[in-house]
Amino acid sequence: MIASQRTVMALRLLLLVCLPALLATDAEAQAQLQFFATIVDSSGAPGTAVQPGNIQVTENGVEARLVKIEQVNWPLKVQLLVDNGVGLGRENLVSLRAGVRGFLEALAQGTEVTFVTTSPQPRFLVRATTDREALLQGLGQLTPDSGSGRFVESLSEATQRIERDKTDFFPVIVSVATTSSDANARESMIQQLMGRLQKRPTTVHVVLLTRAAGRTASDGYIQHELGLNVTKFTGGRFENIGAGAQLETLLAEIGALVAKSNPGGASKFRITVERPGGASGDLGKISVILSGGFVVTDLSLTSR
Repeated sequence: MIASQRTVMALRLLLLVCLPALLATDAEAQAQLQFFATIVDSSGAPGTAVQPGNIQVTENGVEARLVKIEQVNWPLKVQLLVDNGVGLGRENLVSLRAGVRGFLEALAQGTEVTFVTTSPQPRFLVRATTDREALLQGLGQLTPDSGSGRFVESLSEATQRIERDKTDFFPVIVSVATTSSDANARESMIQQLMGRLQKRPTTVHVVLLTRAAGRTASDGYIQHELGLNVTKFTGGRFENIGAGAQLETLLAEIGALVAKSNPGGASKFRITVERPGGASGDLGKISVILSGGFVVTDLSLTSR
């Protein structure tokens, strides 16, 4: 279906005006700041002996009062969403398969992965599993489809699955999308998607394949703008590529990035601070200073 110019303009207005407002609301309402930090000692081992006295947090150079530090050893749960529709093109299927294989192999053994294709609508290729062999077997069943991928719908469903899972874990979504999709994306679905990301901190990475052939001026606008907004808000990576061959190395890089964000063991900590002066506006520059030989190797801010 080709979207009418009126629909495209309405969605542009939502992306340019409503989304920034949604992203700011929760941060402005909270005088406390919570974030996750990976802390290791001088030898690179998990910083299990770190104490509150070893940590100083500042915002724009002003010290924030430490409220709580908790050691967490939560698992990663990854959802991989892949556009297998007309935007991909049959000629890029080999590169996509190679890229997904590299992505899976870069993850730590035991990482839970849900594998979803998005054309003609989101469908499970492999349901949530830690079985690497089952995932690779599912990859062998990845086939092209003549429909269009559902970028917004697949993201919305992925955040809904995270919302319904009440266990403690670090959620990650990786979307491999194309500009040949979502001509009829609904505003309400985008609003629901962003609302869920506010309530449950999630890292989202987006790889967007842009193909010039047959495009109009409005093609890919939704995917590009929403992809940029979502990845910026969640601390993820956004890549806009013009050749399917780039998927082979790029997805393996993102897999390594995801694995590094949660190396396992006892090195992850959830830190809660009271912002300086009871601040409740936009966040400033956050710095974490450690003593006792401890080092922060990864820092992930959240909005709750």
